[in-house]
Amino acid sequence: MTAQPDLWILPDAIYDGTRLRPGAALGVAGDRSLTLADNPPPGAPVRRMAGTLTPGFLDLQVNGGGDALLNNDQSPEALHRMAAAHRRFGTVGILPTVITDAPEVLARAVEATLAAFAEPRPDRSLLGLHIEGPHLSLPRRGTHAAEWIRPFEPATLAHVRRLREAGIFVKITVAPETTSPQDVSRLAATGAVVSIGHSDATAADVRALLEAGATCFTHLFNAMSPMLNRSPGVTGACINSTAYAGIICDGIHVADEMVGLALRARPLPGRMFLVSDAMCTVGGSDHFRLYGRDIWLKDGRLVNAEGSLAGAHVTMAEGLRRLITAVGAAPDTALDMAVSAPARLLGRPELASPERRAAADLLILDANWQVTGTLAHHLATQPA
Repeated sequence: MTAQPDLWILPDAIYDGTRLRPGAALGVAGDRSLTLADNPPPGAPVRRMAGTLTPGFLDLQVNGGGDALLNNDQSPEALHRMAAAHRRFGTVGILPTVITDAPEVLARAVEATLAAFAEPRPDRSLLGLHIEGPHLSLPRRGTHAAEWIRPFEPATLAHVRRLREAGIFVKITVAPETTSPQDVSRLAATGAVVSIGHSDATAADVRALLEAGATCFTHLFNAMSPMLNRSPGVTGACINSTAYAGIICDGIHVADEMVGLALRARPLPGRMFLVSDAMCTVGGSDHFRLYGRDIWLKDGRLVNAEGSLAGAHVTMAEGLRRLITAVGAAPDTALDMAVSAPARLLGRPELASPERRAAADLLILDANWQVTGTLAHHLATQPA
């Protein structure tokens, strides 16, 4: 028997995965949502709720959280701690990221991911694995350790194949300087999303990887050759392409004006997605070690001993609010970047829908676009 709603939630608006729908109602039964309607059925029990209801955020670049950093702890337990830390701030799905390191670190991260997905009740907050490096460019390595930057190697392809054969989503960031079009074709043939980043290459070099099967760019503007009048670089090639592109919106990694420029300049809508690039300080302490060196959180910045930004200390919730209030993005566009575009890249359209979801995966945003809680919390605490 098909479940029927026992209550209709009527917020100010509902984001349905495509647009905001003022006046729409969501039918729920117990702790799950069922169906979306323009209006509650006549005579049905209705609970009005202030704010906007939206599916939770999806973050496709998460290095750590809750004092767990994947490069320091390659275990299923670390993955769960990271996911739990970000869920506290409205991010219901993360793509854990392992950055450039010794070969055994990547191998253990792959094993941990395989083990986490093989658990009897897999953590639905874990979306797969992002392998960022080690096949990057030295001049644009950022905080990635120079000693571990290396040309593409068969072991990486073998790792990606193992994950994909287990049905696990993989995004891998590479640079044209160390990864050939043939390498990209082999990676793309596994079903992995090949992303271009940490590169000082020319636009022509970038186009060669796009033609070979790359479909994404990693943190637009950061760690890539800039766009100049006679040299588009990786940045210009990205903006002019129809590929997906992640971007950090914390007011530190990219100026708000540049975020807005990129949004307006892309040839196809819906190809930009918000990422946090968060380190373990989100939901954790203000200090950690990476590559055996201290990283401190100061004035909202994470900086290593070389003075380079070492990831970010920001949540998707903060990025979404900044997109709307500082960059000037339309709320529908910002929600697409935080929810629907990541879901499309993942090939998981159901994650952008408010229907047939756990109430804990649906967020309530106030008039200032801040997360005030989940639908599950509202149902549990508000009187009928």
